Amino acid sequence: MATGRCPSSGSPLRIIPVLLGLVLVTAPLAQARQLRFVTLVYRHGDRSPVKTYPNDAHRESAWPQGFGQLTQIGMRQHWDLGQELRHRYKGFLNESYSRHEIYVRSTDIDRTLMSAEANLAGLYPPAGSQVFNPNISWQPIPVDTVPDSRDRLLKYPILPCPKYLQLQEETRHSSEYIKKTKDNLEFLQMVANETGLSDCSLESVWSISDILFCEKTHNMSLPSWATPEVRARLSDLKDFSFRFLFGIHKQVQKARLQGGVLVHQILKNMAAAHNTSNELKLIAYSAHDTTVGALQMALDVYNGKQAPYASCHIFELFEEGPGNFTVEMYFRNESGNPPYPLTLPGCDHTCPFQDFQRLLQPVIAENWEKECQIGDTTSDTRVIIGLVACGCILLLLVALLLTVLLRQKSQPAGYHHVSDALEEQT
Repeated sequence: MATGRCPSSGSPLRIIPVLLGLVLVTAPLAQARQLRFVTLVYRHGDRSPVKTYPNDAHRESAWPQGFGQLTQIGMRQHWDLGQELRHRYKGFLNESYSRHEIYVRSTDIDRTLMSAEANLAGLYPPAGSQVFNPNISWQPIPVDTVPDSRDRLLKYPILPCPKYLQLQEETRHSSEYIKKTKDNLEFLQMVANETGLSDCSLESVWSISDILFCEKTHNMSLPSWATPEVRARLSDLKDFSFRFLFGIHKQVQKARLQGGVLVHQILKNMAAAHNTSNELKLIAYSAHDTTVGALQMALDVYNGKQAPYASCHIFELFEEGPGNFTVEMYFRNESGNPPYPLTLPGCDHTCPFQDFQRLLQPVIAENWEKECQIGDTTSDTRVIIGLVACGCILLLLVALLLTVLLRQKSQPAGYHHVSDALEEQT
């Protein structure tokens, strides 16, 4: 009768699991996907209207801080956004503020500077050693800015730019613009008559919509002509005016001169974040509806509507593995609700960084001043300095020559020797 035979200690059946165990222990663990860098571009919070119209019953004195200022509602909106960002990036950002991991820049406007500060108050409530006063749940965090005249990153449209103004003039002759004007001619005339404005066009009517929206939001009385239907039509024309700025006609060319400038900077920041020694984790730009609109037009993800208060466009850079980076975009346009995903045309929502860069190259100007058809200010300055210097030298020479001539003319007769003979005759 055949008997079973036990495998010996050297049997392959026992060696296999041992080898598998060694492989599992010694093999490097696969790198988990990790968030590496975040860019935020958000609009300021609720504000008072930036101006009024002649027949408006509510003057600037009706607003506690005057025109164009952040309201208490706007402060709360950005504090809420800061709290949402704190929750979204828990574990990515430090619990306490660290100047090495976040950078915030704002346009040089009260409402955007204050919005950034309110946002940071929600994002970084002080704790522990960062509490400088137990009665104040706030800590000062820097917000950088540059003067309006030098801001070519966040203030839109960026001017002066002759080529952009030429494209705007071409847009006024486009079929869509002409049709929109024709369809709303009587309506615009009615609005002009009711408001007391001498001129009301597709490009200026946004301000009427804005004023009525602000007054309605703050429970102020509206004129009888501003019915819900009229306000809805004004809102539609306001959205059209934003599209006029950055789209409708030659959108890509406009983007190269406008929103593409911000896209270029965001891409450079992402590329710098590839470096593991870079401590910076988040850059936030506090700006305006035109900033968000210009950016989203350049990305070709604009939904056709004005960006609401405290809305936020989010870029997230992930490292999927060593040297393998992807980008995801989101848009937060409603408080309390999670941001919804945005997809760059031509790519998936999770877009490889190299593809993200490549797809956006058409909206990036290599030489912005040249494409804007702005003269070479450096060369012009040198020419002017040269001409001034030459003029000064010429004037100096003329003055020197005149001085010599005048001196010769006014010189008294010098000493003349009188001969002894003549003297004796005298």
